[in-house]
Amino acid sequence: MSEPANLIPPGAPELATPVPSPCVSLCKMDADRLYCMGCMRTIPEIIAWSKADDDYKRGVWAEIRRREQLINFDDE
Repeated sequence: MSEPANLIPPGAPELATPVPSPCVSLCKMDADRLYCMGCMRTIPEIIAWSKADDDYKRGVWAEIRRREQLINFDDE
């Protein structure tokens, strides 16, 4: 019997295995060079992503969700 397909809940990619990258191919840092305006990750998070385990990636996704509520790039 085959394993069930890993369905990604809509709006919750961080629950998938493997955890998908939040990259949306819009690589532009904010004016303070803190976050990418496309994926909301920091430069260290972007660098670490490819070698990170799913627990780390889920932690980054949690930070992204928090940042989405706090950061407004409209003034950039």
